[in-house]
Amino acid sequence: MRVSLGEPGDVPGFGEAYRRQLALFPGEGPSDGPARQPVHTVYVPADRFSAATLGAWRDEALALARAHLPGPGELAEVFGVGEGPAATVHGLLLRKLAAEPVEDVRVDFEDGYGVRPGDEEDADAWRAAAAVAELHRAGALPRRWGLRVKSFADGDPARSVRTLDAFVTGVCDLAGGLPPGFTVTFPKVLMEEYLGQFAGVLERLERALGAASPGRLRFEMQVEAPQTLAFLRAGLPLTLDGRLAAAHFGVFDYTAAIGLPPHEQRLDHPACDHARHVMRTAFAGTGVELSDGSLAASPASDATADVHALWRRHAGLVGHSLAHGFGQGWDMHPSHLVSRFAAVYAFHLERYATYRERVDAWRERRAGGGGVMDEPATVRTLAAALRRADAVLPEAQQ
Repeated sequence: MRVSLGEPGDVPGFGEAYRRQLALFPGEGPSDGPARQPVHTVYVPADRFSAATLGAWRDEALALARAHLPGPGELAEVFGVGEGPAATVHGLLLRKLAAEPVEDVRVDFEDGYGVRPGDEEDADAWRAAAAVAELHRAGALPRRWGLRVKSFADGDPARSVRTLDAFVTGVCDLAGGLPPGFTVTFPKVLMEEYLGQFAGVLERLERALGAASPGRLRFEMQVEAPQTLAFLRAGLPLTLDGRLAAAHFGVFDYTAAIGLPPHEQRLDHPACDHARHVMRTAFAGTGVELSDGSLAASPASDATADVHALWRRHAGLVGHSLAHGFGQGWDMHPSHLVSRFAAVYAFHLERYATYRERVDAWRERRAGGGGVMDEPATVRTLAAALRRADAVLPEAQQ
């Protein structure tokens, strides 16, 4: 005997809950094309940024690669890549460094810039805006670009807002509008209220720009303190009117804030893994991008042994980030471009054929290599990894 529960499918309150689910968890953003998430962000202090900066980074990275990685054999030895994949990675690397060495750039008005007199920061904001406009006219502006402002936690939000206004207004005036790919990085978010306040600043700026800002102004928050972890949650982006685009981990501020000794301030410390996984858990499925931190080191000298040592260390950290699901990180020196792209390409190439075989086997309803019977959730993860690889690898071959 069937007990009547009403009309089939009639579950009180379901519609509202389902609409909220779709709003909270819209899924990830584009995995390919110009809008895809970059594999890195280059930070340049505002007083050292000009229209020639990115070309200088390209030239130095290419010179280092040609001098210290003359062929696939050297690449295989430095990065621990097999001989076959090493030839592919070597070709991809040189083409990428020549064609698109920087995928994302941030003009830094925070830690990398320091505290300057107001008129000096105003002038640097306008000069940086002019450099961005010049890069845009030359078709040389990266797919993502923007600035990092000072933190509200410094106690002077007016300085942060003034620099943002000057930079964005200057770019719009000189470039005839805001070029695609703009974002702003908001550091040291110690209070949740600062996020809503900064989102409000962007809303007001967007209204003031009008047609000069054809898209929504969005920002990246930095996770640099244990206090920040306490208010990360899936519903956070909704409270910010969808303006939160990404969360970037700040390794040195974070490890200092929790009291680690100086020699343990490293990206692969277990404490950093904990913070990263809190970020992943909080923002899973929300569409908020995640980025890892940086290595604050450059080659000790021009000697090949020192350059190789730096590359090994950096590539190891990039691989650690990738293994923990962070496909983006910060690069602080031209030498990092070589190890960044070499590590990224090797990571995706190493498993590509295996992942493809397992996806094909699942679709054909047969066991994969080694008798593996993948679950649907695993197959979705495999397919997503293949999409990321397809998005990243071909671009360097253009």
